[in-house]
Amino acid sequence: MDALYLLIPIALGVMVVVVIAFIYTVKSGQYDDLEGPAHRILMDDDDPRIPGNQKPPVAEEKNSQRD
Repeated sequence: MDALYLLIPIALGVMVVVVIAFIYTVKSGQYDDLEGPAHRILMDDDDPRIPGNQKPPVAEEKNSQRD
């Protein structure tokens, strides 16, 4: 019975810390976009068909004919 006098305040303290941490994460926008990262991992960022991912053309060196 004496252990309950110690464990109940500790449990309440831990609960308060967890609730405060959860409220902080919700207000900071941690849970705003749950599906975006899952879709982003499937995107192929190095696909040359995606606008802006085309490599600049390589300038070909022209060999001059020597006589």
